[in-house]
Amino acid sequence: MSTIQSLIAAHRRGENVGLYSVCCSNEQVLLAAMQVARQYDTVLLIEATSNQVDQFGGYTGMNPTQFRDYVLQLARTQQFPVERLILGGDHLGPNAWQKRPVAEAMANARELIRAYVAAGFHKIHLDCSMSCAGDPVPLPDEIVAARSAELARIAEYTAAEAGLPPPVYVIGTEVPVPGGESSLGGGVQVTAPQAAARTLDIHREAFAAPDLASAWERVIAMVVQPGVDFDHSDVQHYDPQAAIALSDFVETQPRIVFEAHSTDYQTEGALHALVRDHFAILKVGPAATFAFREALFALAAIEDELLPLLQRSQLVATLDRCMVERPGHWQNHYHGNEHQLHLLRRYSLSDRSRYYWGEPDVQAAIGALVENLRRHAPPLILLSQFLPEQHSDVLAGRLEPEPLALIRHKVAARLAEYARACARNQAGVRDRMRANRTAPATTLP
Repeated sequence: MSTIQSLIAAHRRGENVGLYSVCCSNEQVLLAAMQVARQYDTVLLIEATSNQVDQFGGYTGMNPTQFRDYVLQLARTQQFPVERLILGGDHLGPNAWQKRPVAEAMANARELIRAYVAAGFHKIHLDCSMSCAGDPVPLPDEIVAARSAELARIAEYTAAEAGLPPPVYVIGTEVPVPGGESSLGGGVQVTAPQAAARTLDIHREAFAAPDLASAWERVIAMVVQPGVDFDHSDVQHYDPQAAIALSDFVETQPRIVFEAHSTDYQTEGALHALVRDHFAILKVGPAATFAFREALFALAAIEDELLPLLQRSQLVATLDRCMVERPGHWQNHYHGNEHQLHLLRRYSLSDRSRYYWGEPDVQAAIGALVENLRRHAPPLILLSQFLPEQHSDVLAGRLEPEPLALIRHKVAARLAEYARACARNQAGVRDRMRANRTAPATTLP
């Protein structure tokens, strides 16, 4: 039994333990995640998405093997124990090739699965929910499940051929738009228990072939909608009462839990409540890079106060210029007049700026900012103004006022909320919450 299976089994036995997944490739975010996992004695699940990392490089320029090596190298620099590190693949299927004919899209999806599993990615989210060119819209559940089973068969064969432990799987398609909605509008609805049951039944039938029987036993979770999401400026927070029927349904099913996507920007109390209610796998991505961006902007504001104009990094202006010159990652998502677009590029919760931190000009500006603030250490009065939480830890002697340390500290503060919600040593908190399931999820009891 793998580490993930053991955690899920413990949850199903009644332990209030969960698993948080950091869906990100940002170096400082991943370093912060390793610090948090060490502090709270949790495993660290890092997931790459199908558009971020694929056999052709994805938008990061890394294939699965390169991404694995990148993460392992970061772990070595932190002396983070690799046995506590788990790699996962999110939305693996034909997602990146939806506009291509079905045969071509699924051929790419098969190779995608092979590449991920061969590279040692253990947690595999099978997602064939999207219609490709020539497909009916929406895609019938039976086709979704059949394609997912086909990919699982490839994963099983690949792992066996490579001598790797067999993967664990997540199924299900009722998921918020990756990275958040363009607009929440009237809000998102909690998955009906009947819909969850149908998804489970259809996938069980698709996995009924003898060579997939053991794979079905390693389906650990199903993606559903617990009623959480965010758009560019608003968050739909978890309402435990609205999800009671769905939470009760999973208790009738053996072995599995729910996986909750787009949990970014939920309160810590909501994260505890989600785990308590069997949404035991929590995904976070944009909220972590949002904290990274906030930290950099705060450091840039400190730099503005310390240095004359010609010596400054001009990070904020450089980032916006790159986004305007290369609008492909945001122009189909942000809408409004020029002022509104300006605000969204900088501050949107969906954080499309995360796609631009690797641009050479932006990287150079970050390097200049860090170097400037190493030569001119931020005084406490400016830390108090722009990074007050970090100021408190600097005063207490728990944090050095070094730029990258300040950045990681801010990101870690966000990720620590997930670790506390999932860690075994938080059981007493969640036990008290379980006694009053209808309590608001906005604060911890």
